[in-house]
Amino acid sequence: MAEQQQGTGIRVEALAPEFQAQAVAWAERLGLPLVDEAAEFAVQVGGEGLQIQQLGPQAPGPVRVDFVEGQAAHRRLYGGGNGQMIAKAVGIAQGVRPQVLDATAGLGKDAFVLASLGCQMTLIERQPLIAALLEDGLARAHGDAEVGAIVARMRLLTGNAIERMRAWEGEAPQVIYLDPMFPHRDKSALVKKEMRVFRPLVGDDLDAPALLEAALALASHRVVVKRPRKAPIIEGPKPSHSLEGKSSRYDIYPKKALKG
Repeated sequence: MAEQQQGTGIRVEALAPEFQAQAVAWAERLGLPLVDEAAEFAVQVGGEGLQIQQLGPQAPGPVRVDFVEGQAAHRRLYGGGNGQMIAKAVGIAQGVRPQVLDATAGLGKDAFVLASLGCQMTLIERQPLIAALLEDGLARAHGDAEVGAIVARMRLLTGNAIERMRAWEGEAPQVIYLDPMFPHRDKSALVKKEMRVFRPLVGDDLDAPALLEAALALASHRVVVKRPRKAPIIEGPKPSHSLEGKSSRYDIYPKKALKG
């Protein structure tokens, strides 16, 4: 079994001896080797939690989920609150905080923004490594005095979002939010560190039409799709309208009005 896993191109490593037991546990859970000299990526366990590091001379820095400091903290404090375009897109208004399913969670940035504005969030992430980063980031944030209450509104599910939505049990989410990985046309999409790491691991969401179809069948009130500003709409029903920003837009597919 170990021989088959050598070809994954990803190994798990501890950044210090005291994290070796955690590294072994993650390696077993993710089905990855602890030793692979030819690996292109390393899942690293250290004092700042779990991270993915691309290996090689031109590699960018590590990617991890941090809801407490850095970009997430700045956006939480200075991002514009309910005036943000994403807030308007999902229907946040006076007395209205919809229950939202983010079916393409990624590193959870958009879900965290919506949770910080008061929405109950369910997240689905299908790529096991990204889901592991997200789980680790949520676990660390739970212990923070300010952020703990926000991440308490975030519930993480793993697996294929299309299958999860088709087999959904219980109350349907009011709003489903989709941000499919968009096929890149040029190298500008690779500039961001996360993109350089994600593309080889995740690839493009070529099943976006099926994702939209499943979301439209499940959501009780609306579906919101985030797209690059000039990208075509996802194949399928047309959105009723869009909110457009500098680099991205939100295509909105309403089913019924959200009320407080």
